[in-house]
Amino acid sequence: MAARPSHSPPPKPTAAELLAANGKTVPDLIAPGLRVLFVGINPGLYSAAVGHHFARPGNRFWPALHAAGFTPRVFKPWEERDLLPFGLGITNVIARATAGAAELRPDEFPAGAKVLERKVKRYQPQAIAILGVGAYRLAFADKSATLGRQTLKVGSSEVWILPNPSGLNAHYQANDLAILFRKLRVATEQKGGHE
Repeated sequence: MAARPSHSPPPKPTAAELLAANGKTVPDLIAPGLRVLFVGINPGLYSAAVGHHFARPGNRFWPALHAAGFTPRVFKPWEERDLLPFGLGITNVIARATAGAAELRPDEFPAGAKVLERKVKRYQPQAIAILGVGAYRLAFADKSATLGRQTLKVGSSEVWILPNPSGLNAHYQANDLAILFRKLRVATEQKGGHE
């Protein structure tokens, strides 16, 4: 397969490619000293098939970043590397792709949290934002956790919980996501974060 320019959209995956993506991973978008490391639950099959985070059409991560003021426009998933100059990165609690988070085993969450903690201590972002309160509760064994800034820190990094931006999460509309993502942006700016 020929290399695709980094800023061109990947072709829509076929049904066979989606099935073949089960269990695959999407490379982390990470660098030392990020302002915010966004942490998804795990990649969906669409994201794993095309090799980009939050790639499924209808995922509200990219519009929420822009609406919150993190990015000057709505980036496309295949432009994800353009987040690094803004001090933003992406990883997942659990690396393996599934058709849905319900396919993940409960024991994968605390194991994923240990891997995440090692990454965070190595790269030292100002804050990490776990995208899903249920995932946070399972990963960090905190059944009472709610959205927003947590008292827990990982190394020197603040920990936040934001809603899962999947289009399947009907509890939070686009405006709700923008408001909650904006609180994180403002807090990291006030701490003298990435310019």
